[in-house]
Amino acid sequence: MKKTLTDKVIFVLGATKFDGPYESTSFTTAKHLAKDNDVYYIDYPLTLKDYASKSQRHHLESRKEYIFSNTNLITTDNPRFNIVISNPVLPLNFLPEGKFYRQLLKINEQIISKAILKVIRRFKIEDYIYINSFNFHYPDIVRFLKPRLSIYYCVDPLIIDHDKKHGLISELQLVKNSDVVICTSKQLTDEKKEINPLTYFVPNAADLTHSSKALSSNLAVHPFLANIKKPIIGYFGHIERRFDFKLLLEVIRMNPYKSFVFVGPVSEEYVPADFFTLDNAYFPGRVSYDQMPSILKGFDVALIPFKKDEVSSNIFPLKLFEYLGAGKPVVSIDFNPDLKDFTGDSVAYCATALIFSNAINNALKQDSDAERSKRVAIAQANTWEVRLEEIKQIILLNLDKRY
Repeated sequence: MKKTLTDKVIFVLGATKFDGPYESTSFTTAKHLAKDNDVYYIDYPLTLKDYASKSQRHHLESRKEYIFSNTNLITTDNPRFNIVISNPVLPLNFLPEGKFYRQLLKINEQIISKAILKVIRRFKIEDYIYINSFNFHYPDIVRFLKPRLSIYYCVDPLIIDHDKKHGLISELQLVKNSDVVICTSKQLTDEKKEINPLTYFVPNAADLTHSSKALSSNLAVHPFLANIKKPIIGYFGHIERRFDFKLLLEVIRMNPYKSFVFVGPVSEEYVPADFFTLDNAYFPGRVSYDQMPSILKGFDVALIPFKKDEVSSNIFPLKLFEYLGAGKPVVSIDFNPDLKDFTGDSVAYCATALIFSNAINNALKQDSDAERSKRVAIAQANTWEVRLEEIKQIILLNLDKRY
């Protein structure tokens, strides 16, 4: 019987707040590791600036009894999974990159490491694993710790200026100094392997327990979609810079008798004005994650319209398997050639607007119970359970080397 990672103590420095509006790779990974291990998720820290921000008020309320407290752990339904809350840190990203920024960053890293060390002392933990889960903002916390193994989990390329400003230097430091690096795309893996040879490829996955609810005959379609003319060609997620809006405009205009629905927050600075004038395009705005199944159930075809460029070639989107897990036909731009290795012929990858349009029409004509079952089976081969077992094997391999 294959050995697996169990009964270890693991600290995961998160890239998101534990009570953020959407599921994140950082938090999901930590929760899955906590099924067989004692996991402490270090919450993405609030800054002193957040104290004055109305938008952060609900985050402050849920943390106030743990900040500046001897008890800095929030318990969860799983007794093996706890949230570590650190004291607030200095807001630094406005500063230019340089020696002064790096000196102040050390103060922030000490603040976060003190929260971790408080837990280590409280429970007399001597042997533990440390994972920086794409939190490149704090690259050097590990120097205050003594983990058996340190891991950097890289889930995306650095794209936006806010992240690149200091992140390019910080992430390079993380990759160099971590014992192990795990990446979610082949291209990222190749890039990081040139810096750290102990770099491994483990693609992203999906939590099908949620999206597969769309298969239930008892689930009602979301009220917004119930009033829109079919067929509905849909997207669930952030409408932002990664979209190929030029191609989408052509496709939507080619199909005036189909309804194109884009469910999620809209970054209007990236969206062409023409997009909002289309009679058959709809933008209901942000919908809570718990309503995702009722949205997916109303889709006849699901879209992944990311443009093909050097950034998107690194992306392994969770929604791909969420769509498939809901049994939906998927039409995608051919932005990442690696995806075909995991979806076979169940997803249409398209290079032009005409091919994209034809793929939508083919999906509508050829959909069947057999095709839906095939899609669900592919999604089930790409779950978090499968991916976390791959990650556990990587951790075990490198732990064994150290022992």
